[in-house]
This record gives sequence, C-alpha cells and structure tokens, in this order.
Amino acid sequence: MPKLYAYTDGACSGNPGPGGWGALLIARDGNTVVKQRELSGGEAETTNNRMELLAAITALETLERDTALTIITDSVYVKDGITKWIHGWKARGWKTAAKKPVKNEDLWRRLDEATKRHDVTWEWVKGHAGHPENEKADELARTGMAPFKPSK
Repeated sequence: MPKLYAYTDGACSGNPGPGGWGALLIARDGNTVVKQRELSGGEAETTNNRMELLAAITALETLERDTALTIITDSVYVKDGITKWIHGWKARGWKTAAKKPVKNEDLWRRLDEATKRHDVTWEWVKGHAGHPENEKADELARTGMAPFKPSK
C-alpha cells in the first residue's frame, strides 16, 4: 500500500509582502513514486507564517478522502503550533500563554479542522539544506508568489 507524503513550504518577499505557498504531494510504494501532485498559490499582501500554514492546509484540504499521511515542513512554527501550542490556545479561548490573541487564528482553526479527518504525522526538515522535495516545495511557493511580486 503506497504511503502519502506532503512537503510544504511558504515564501514571502518582505514580511509582510507578496507571498506564496507550495505543496508537493507524493505517494510512494517503498522508494518508488506512484503518484505526484504539485500545488501552489499566493497572495499580494501576507506573511511567511501565513503562507507556511496555507501550504499545509491546502495539502490536507485537497485530499478527497480520509488519509494517513506525513507532512514534512521546514517551519517549526507550523509543526510546533499544530502538535504542541494549539492545545493551550484552544483551552485559553485562542489566547497565548501571555493572554494575547493568537496570530493567524483563522488559519490555525482551518488547519485544526483539516487535520481532524486525516491521520497526520508531522516532521520537520531543515530548509534550504538540499532536501530535494523541500527544495521543490520552496520552488512551488516562489512560483505561487511570482504573480504578486512587482515587476522591476
């Protein structure tokens, strides 16, 4: 049975500024790629963290049925947010430990909802370190950002 992996990344030119997100979905049977799908998009005015979140959200929302998958991200913010911090945020009514509103609450709620129908394992990988699938996700994020960047 093939295993599904989603490599996700976000990019921003300025923070805030034009941004993009990318997701590379790969189904593997052992080391053999059975199926691959590339997703990307962007916004004119956003932040890097929002794009990182949207990459993971879109990867999950794209799946048509409940699935077991591993999401590989280079964002500690996304990985720790969804696996550690979100429990406290929800218990405190979407406030941080410092009693401040959670940044990007709208996307955290969407990610939380999107993870409920899947069996998700989260992994972190160092970004820009030559990891081929992470580099491809970064390329997709930059492609998603391109239409929103001012031409020079």
